[in-house]
Amino acid sequence: MKSDKHNLDYLNLIKEKMYDHDAFSKWLGIELIEISRGYSKIGMKVRPEMLNGFFIAHGGICYSLADSALAFASNTLGQRAVSIETSISHIKPIKSGQYLTAIAESVTVGKTLARFTVNIVDDNDKKLAVFHGTVFFIEI
Repeated sequence: MKSDKHNLDYLNLIKEKMYDHDAFSKWLGIELIEISRGYSKIGMKVRPEMLNGFFIAHGGICYSLADSALAFASNTLGQRAVSIETSISHIKPIKSGQYLTAIAESVTVGKTLARFTVNIVDDNDKKLAVFHGTVFFIEI
């Protein structure tokens, strides 16, 4: 594992190059918790306006958190990465006021593609959703 200073470098780079210009992640209230090579841990609190007609979080809220975690983790690998395929399995309903944590980890990294898994958990580390994403590395 890299040093804390090295992880702080990744966190600062992602914050400066991506998060500071990401109006949607900011609107969601996403906080950057930890960033390292091929890894991100971010969180957010579910607000009342994020609920659907059943008074649980709209599926797109959890998906968006996971997608942001994927973006932050995949762009630590030295190339610009964009998602080309994603899926999510919602395991438990999410309620207003819950704090969600998304943990994205690389599974495989190749020359042009990388695969990630993102677990969404609650305050008690109970799994709420699992997201899988594939990214493509593009020329800058």
